Amino acid sequence: MTVYEILSFTGELLTRLALTGFNLKDCRYVDLYSEYDRMRRAGEKITYIISALSDKYKVSERKIYGIIKQLKKDCRIGAV
Repeated sequence: MTVYEILSFTGELLTRLALTGFNLKDCRYVDLYSEYDRMRRAGEKITYIISALSDKYKVSERKIYGIIKQLKKDCRIGAV
């Protein structure tokens, strides 16, 4: 399957995702965010969570704060 065929097949979905503010690269961080959310609900301190995730996923602490901020954002209303 070619890139064109994939884009052609999923074009409408990809367009809608783009309108909501979705960034394809964010898919890499779904597991990281799930773990962050689980640890938060368990009552862990934010600084501990960030430090632990930074070590586990080999991502800087500053980047993890940015990832969490990005994945917490609401989708744009008009696009959904």
